[in-house]
Amino acid sequence: MNIKQKCAKAALAYITDNTIIGLGGGSTIGHLIDFIKEEKLNVKVVTPSLKTKHLCVNQGLEVLPTSTVDEIDVAFDGCDEVDENLHALKSGGGIHTQEKLIAHMAKEYILLVDDSKVVSELTYRHPVVLEIVQDSLSLVLRKVKEIDGKAEVRSSSAKDGYTVTDYGNFLVDVWFEKGQNGRQLDTNLKAIPGVLDVSLFTTVVSKALVASEEGIHEISKRD
Repeated sequence: MNIKQKCAKAALAYITDNTIIGLGGGSTIGHLIDFIKEEKLNVKVVTPSLKTKHLCVNQGLEVLPTSTVDEIDVAFDGCDEVDENLHALKSGGGIHTQEKLIAHMAKEYILLVDDSKVVSELTYRHPVVLEIVQDSLSLVLRKVKEIDGKAEVRSSSAKDGYTVTDYGNFLVDVWFEKGQNGRQLDTNLKAIPGVLDVSLFTTVVSKALVASEEGIHEISKRD
């Protein structure tokens, strides 16, 4: 069993039969879906990830539309970095708005990571991603520059023009120097008109399950 499988196996301890759970994206979540099926747990799933939805359906798990759910018992997700204060940063997927919605619905929002993702404080080696209303693009780029961010509108070689989210918005990747206060940065970015949400998760993470060669350890919220 590899590290990601061990992390997914440990997550089973937080799942109760006959509940609604949230699942993000990534290979660890894929392993968790396999274990849920193997353990014959009766759960319903809410997910922002189309790939995760297909994996669940293929394993016979019922997937509920997010719009029909107002509370989730526990949700699991990954991230690019998480620090000792459970401030997390996501960058790649571009679905952080939906992920954060599910995080707020959940009684517990648990990150599943390997030890390479854990840092003493966020390094900002990865960009902070903004989902923005298309008409706000020029304003957002100006405001981000004013707070010393280096912004790039996300595009893809597989598609002409800018990348468009499921909600019809643009994604802007913003690089910052290390040493930023995550909560303050989150607040400042969300205050820019046209910014729908930001890929910093500074208040919603309940705990992180961290997998290493030595085993699993847990980072819990500090009082």
